[in-house]
This record gives sequence, C-alpha cells and structure tokens, in this order.
Amino acid sequence: MATKHEQILKYIDTLPIGEKISVRQIAKALNVSEGTAYRAIKEAENKGYVSTIERVGTIRIEKKKKENIEKLTFAEVVNIIDGQVLGGKAGLHKSLTKFVIGAMKLEAMMKYTGAGNLLIVGNRTNAHELALRAGAAVLITGGFDTSDHVKKLADEMELPILSTSYDTFTVATMINRAIYDQLIKKEIILVDDILTPLDKTVYLDAEDRVEEWYAVKRKTSHSRFPVVDANMKVLGIVTSKDILEEEYAIKIEKVMTRNPVTVSKNTSVTAAAHMMIWDSIEILPVVDDYNRLEGIISRQDVLKALQMAQRQPQVGETIDDIVTVQLESPETKAEERYLFEVTPQMTNSLGTISYGVFTTLVYEAANRKLRYLKKGDIVIENMTIYFIKPVQMESMIEIVPKVLEAGRKLGKVDVEVYNQGALVGKALLMCQLIER
Repeated sequence: MATKHEQILKYIDTLPIGEKISVRQIAKALNVSEGTAYRAIKEAENKGYVSTIERVGTIRIEKKKKENIEKLTFAEVVNIIDGQVLGGKAGLHKSLTKFVIGAMKLEAMMKYTGAGNLLIVGNRTNAHELALRAGAAVLITGGFDTSDHVKKLADEMELPILSTSYDTFTVATMINRAIYDQLIKKEIILVDDILTPLDKTVYLDAEDRVEEWYAVKRKTSHSRFPVVDANMKVLGIVTSKDILEEEYAIKIEKVMTRNPVTVSKNTSVTAAAHMMIWDSIEILPVVDDYNRLEGIISRQDVLKALQMAQRQPQVGETIDDIVTVQLESPETKAEERYLFEVTPQMTNSLGTISYGVFTTLVYEAANRKLRYLKKGDIVIENMTIYFIKPVQMESMIEIVPKVLEAGRKLGKVDVEVYNQGALVGKALLMCQLIER
C-alpha cells in the first residue's frame, strides 16, 4: 500500500500544468499533516515538476524531458534573475525557445520576436505590448514597471511579463549561463538512462525455492537475480555461487546474499561503475527511496554507456574538459612529457595555478600514460600530492608521468611537474584499471 508521502506525490502529478499549489491546500485535500505535505512538495520540486517562485508561490510545471533540458521555463527564469512577475502568471510553466535583446527600433525588433520567445527590453511600453501580441513573453530590465493595460493583456494571453533590477547585459549572461549549465547536465549519463526497466527485469521472490532459480536460469541464460519480498523491496542477490550444492527445496532467502549494494535512478553511471569495479559486482539492483525494485543494470550496460559517452561531442564543456583539451600530448607515444599553458581561468585569486586544476592535470597525464600501456581507463583509489610550488599564469609547464607498477587490475604512477626546468610539483597515484 502506498504511503501518505507517495499519495501526495501522485496527487501533485495529476494536477494540471500551471496550477498553484500550497501546503495547506494539499494537507486539506488529502487529510495529512502540513509537515508531510511540505516534504512531499519539496521532493516534487527536486524531481522537476513543481517550481517555487518568490512573491508568486508554488506552481505545477511540466517536467522536462532529458533531450529538451536546454529549454528553460519562464518560472525558472524568474528564479535565475531574482525577478518579479508583473502579469501573465498562468503562463509561467511554458518554455522559452530563445531570448531576444530589444536594442533596436520597434519595427526591426518585431522581425526577430515570435511565439515562445522572451524579449529582454527596458521601459518601452510599446515594445512590451507588441511582443505580447506576437506571442512572446517580456522581461523588463532596470527594475522598471509597465502600464496596467499591458499587464491585463499579459493575463489574457497567459504570457508572463517579468521585471528585474539587473541590466540587460547581466540578465542575458545569467540566462546563457543557466542554459549552458543545463547542457552540461545533459551530458552526464544517469542510471535511469541505461537501466533494464522493472517489466523486463527477472527477479525472484524470497519464498521461491532453489529449483525456481534453475528454471529461470534455463529460460534467461543469466545466473544473477535480485530477490524481493511481497512489497517488492530488495532483500538480496542470488547467484550461482549461492545455490551451489544446495537442495532444490530450500528457500531462496536461506541462500541469497543479503543487503546487496543498490543504486537509485539518479545515480551517475560513473559512480555505478566505481561500485561495480571496487566490489567486483556484475549487476546492481536499481531501487526507489523505499528500497523497492525499479530495474537492474549490468556491468556490460555500464561499460557500454561509458564508452559511448567518450565518443559523444561535448555540448557544454566543464572545467575538466577545458583543462584536458589544452593539455598537449607528446609527439611520440614513447615520450613522457605533456605540455600545458596556465591560462588566467586556471588560476586562483593570487594568480597562481589552482589546486583543482593541478589535480586534474596530474590525473589526466597518468590516465593517458596508462591508457597507452594497458588500453583501458583508470579509477583513482588514492592520490597524494606531496610537493607543490606556486606556478604563475601564462607559464608553460611539463607533466612527466612515470609508471611504477601496472598489473592486471592495479596501477601506481608517479607524476612530476616542471616549470622552466625546475620541479614545481610531485604526486603519487594508486588506481584500479578498467580494461576495455
């Protein structure tokens, strides 16, 4: 039976897009405490189908699909710019396709403004009205207001008209940054993207007998299955090792491995790979917040996803991407020196190379060296930076990785960093190897 928390989430999910939500309303509708209602609303907000806006309230919004994550809703824009809603609150759930800077004559401005756009403009009332009639929302910069008839028009057309105290350039930068951050999130593969869903997952009940394991194995050719109770909560994992030499009549719960490692849908595939490699796990059950089975992922699924991710073009670059792209590989694989120029964005407030960038460089140089030797990637188990000196911006540094040991599963790498022939950093990495 569903808990009160789950019932509230299902109720919120059924509300129409744009509907206002309050703790008191939910508590009264479902006969629950306001504390329970508040926690459920916060979870719905975390899951992306509810948004809370200052001076407006909490509203039901459309949950973005992953492929459209780069599109922001007007509700999200309000939060990004610390703005206020002057009119058209019913349209806050809508997504904007692009934003237009209104820095031209009205006739020219309207050529670039269409349905689904957001016009960023100052206190030009005529432009506000024309944009709304063209199907675009309006963002007024500089903290200005607009006329009452424009606000009324925004309400009628269900198109938001927003105001912010920031200037036009700052607002455009803030929205651009938000879209860029969304693009980076889009590139991160989650367990939810690769899992085998519950309806295709083969699992056993704790009350089943060992003979059922044999029957399922013959049918699927697999040997590892999650074990659940009557409420679909994961109790354990059963493998061929567990049932070896056991009698057919024994219950699965007597032989299974209890308290298995599990992941949620929001776990990154990289984190799941780390768990699997560390503990030599072949499958991971995917569970919800109540430990109920939602599917499984296998080691093959994870490795395939990671290899595909490495072949995809990065739409939004992280700091790691920027650093590693600038790291120059040696002309021949036999050489061990990687070159890197310290640019201003790679420095700290004192103008010297930041500790985070230095760590990334050490890791990437070691990874490239081991990838060449072992034809695989690495997962850092331990990194010790035991010597580092300041390196100022615009310096060219040399990174020299030396492999101390490279076995089948483990590797040790000593990395030295030089600037103008002088030693400026040393690190020791111990890592596990992922063979392809």
